Amino acid sequence: MSKVYRAILVGTGGIADAHVRAAEATKGRVVITAAVDIDATRVRTFSDKYKIAGAHTDYATALAAEKPDLVFIAAPPSLHASMSIAAMEAGAWVLCEKPFCASLAELDLIEAAERRTGKFASCVFQMRFASSTAHLRSLTDQGLLGRPLVAVCNTVWFRDAAYYAVPWRGKWATELGGPTMGLGIHAMDHLLHLLGDWAEIRAMAATLDRAIEVEDVSMALIQFANGAQASVVNSALSPRQETYIRLDYQRATVELTHLYSYNREHWRFTPAAPARSKSKTCRWRSSNLPTAPKPPSSTAPSARAKKPTSASTTNAPPSSSRTFTVTTANTGASRRPHPRPRATRSRKPGKIFPPTLAPPTPRNLKYL
Repeated sequence: MSKVYRAILVGTGGIADAHVRAAEATKGRVVITAAVDIDATRVRTFSDKYKIAGAHTDYATALAAEKPDLVFIAAPPSLHASMSIAAMEAGAWVLCEKPFCASLAELDLIEAAERRTGKFASCVFQMRFASSTAHLRSLTDQGLLGRPLVAVCNTVWFRDAAYYAVPWRGKWATELGGPTMGLGIHAMDHLLHLLGDWAEIRAMAATLDRAIEVEDVSMALIQFANGAQASVVNSALSPRQETYIRLDYQRATVELTHLYSYNREHWRFTPAAPARSKSKTCRWRSSNLPTAPKPPSSTAPSARAKKPTSASTTNAPPSSSRTFTVTTANTGASRRPHPRPRATRSRKPGKIFPPTLAPPTPRNLKYL
């Protein structure tokens, strides 16, 4: 008989519903025994809605009382590192919402807790886990598209004053950053998953319009270890929202356009020489594809950041908008986290996979 894993869910805000659905999708393998939130009324209402037995307002009390095997952390970002460490020290494994932590120093503390306890903490980066992404990786690994040369990664969303009225949002101490840390982080991880390690970054960020401490827009130019170059835009100011990744290989352009989640219908493939590229298009549409990898278990290495070897920061003169620029190089090996993709706008790219290929499951695409 399969083991039933006891889990607690920390935080009952907007993303908590997805954690409950993910647990339900395991068909009894994972059971959420309690929810935790500092708001007693909210946590009780949430627990009643999903028929969760326990409702706690104190995290330490919940760990001691419930003795969970798993802890799902969906609390404000500034609490992620300390809560992850406390969970591991209580004997649980962790699946934590992004961002995983605030700094390399906190990452070191999480890693030390893993070694000390024998438990592991993972971060939610589910954009990687779709059969379409696995297919693209396979084509790339086989060299069928040639070398990657140019890439574009845009997360251009719209977050208004009401969004930032939530007390912990828009502040360095509690949100840890703006659209770079909280919005574009998923698409950037997807880009890294497709292109590999980066070598150098030149970036700038600014607070142009929202009345917040953190940035509301950022842009970066990235040199990858394989020679490819990419531009990245993260925005909370864009009324027509879109998440867009474009990869220009030697022999084809591959594009992905969506908003919060994607499936195979959101991709577009353009060969370099259509008249002479029938075989490449057929391979792109081929149903002989690898299945989507399962969401990473907590046995996988936890999220790891790249350590910059040099950095320079310039602060702009005080003005109505705040801007800073950063240049940093990466020369060390990196260990990155694992992958929140929802429905969507599309450039009507047309079908690139046949009906015989089952689309990614909700567990893979909407895991959290």
